Amino acid sequence: MDGIIATGLIGVSLGAQYTLLALGFTLIFGILGVVNFAHGGFYVLGGYLAYYFSASLGLPYPAALVLAVLGSGLLGYLLEALILERVITDPQATLMVTLGFYLLMITGIVVIFGPESPQFSFPISGVWRYGGIYFPYANLIVLVVSFAAIAFVYWLVYRTNVGRSLRAMSEERQVASALGMRTKRLFPFAFAVATGLAGLTGGLVTPILSLAPHIGDSVLATSFLIVILGGLGSVTGATAAAFIVGMVEAYSAVYLGGSKGALALFVLVLVVLVVKPSGLFGKEARRA
Repeated sequence: MDGIIATGLIGVSLGAQYTLLALGFTLIFGILGVVNFAHGGFYVLGGYLAYYFSASLGLPYPAALVLAVLGSGLLGYLLEALILERVITDPQATLMVTLGFYLLMITGIVVIFGPESPQFSFPISGVWRYGGIYFPYANLIVLVVSFAAIAFVYWLVYRTNVGRSLRAMSEERQVASALGMRTKRLFPFAFAVATGLAGLTGGLVTPILSLAPHIGDSVLATSFLIVILGGLGSVTGATAAAFIVGMVEAYSAVYLGGSKGALALFVLVLVVLVVKPSGLFGKEARRA
C-alpha cells in the first residue's frame, strides 16, 4: 500500500511538471494559433539560465529561478513581437520560424556552455518520510511551486480582464481588434507567459533530472502528446491530460518497466483519440 501511495505522489509530481509545459504550449496555440516548435528550447534555456545565475554568478537558487523565468519570458516576448507577429496568419511560416528559432537557441547554448552536461544539482536534499512513504524534498518543492504557477495561470486566464481579452481574441482576432483590444500588446504578453512557464519548468526540473542542450526534443514531444490528448487549445484539457500522463508514467514505470510503460502511455492516447478524436476536452479547444 505504501508503495502505491509513493508512486502516486511521483505521478502527481510529474503531472504538475507536465502541466506547466502543456499550459504554455496550449496557450500559444489556443490564443495565437501557433504550434510552437521552440517550446522545448525555452525549457532548456530556463535550465541553463538558472544554472548560470546560481552556479556561475553565485546567486541564491530562488533568485536564479526568478531570473530564468524572466529571461525566458522576455525572449519569448521579443520572438513574438519582432518576428512571429509578421507571419502570424501563415501557419507554415510560423512552424518554420519557431523550428528555426529552436535550432538557433540550442546552437547558442552549445557555443556558450559546451555540449557536455554541467554539474547542476538541486540546493535541497533529503527525503520526507511518513511511515513507509518516502518523497524527496526537492520533488516536494517542485510540486508546491508548480501548483502555485498553475493557479496563477488559471487566475490570469479566467479571472482577469487580460485573460478575458486573450480568450476573446482566441475566438475571433479581427472582431476583438475592432472592439479596441490591443492584439499587438496582448499576443506578445501571452507568448511571454507561455515561454516563462517553460523556463520555470526547466529551472525547476533540470537540477533534479539532467541538464543538456538537446533535452528539449523529448520535452516538445511530451508537450505535444499531452495537448493532443487533452484537446488542442484547451487549458482544462491540457491540465487533465498532463496529470493522466504523469500517473500513467509513474505506475507503468514501477509495475511494468520503462519500455512497457511508454507503450502503455501511447496505447492510452491511441484509445482516447479513437473514441474522441478531438481529445478529452476538444470542444473547448478554441475557447481556452
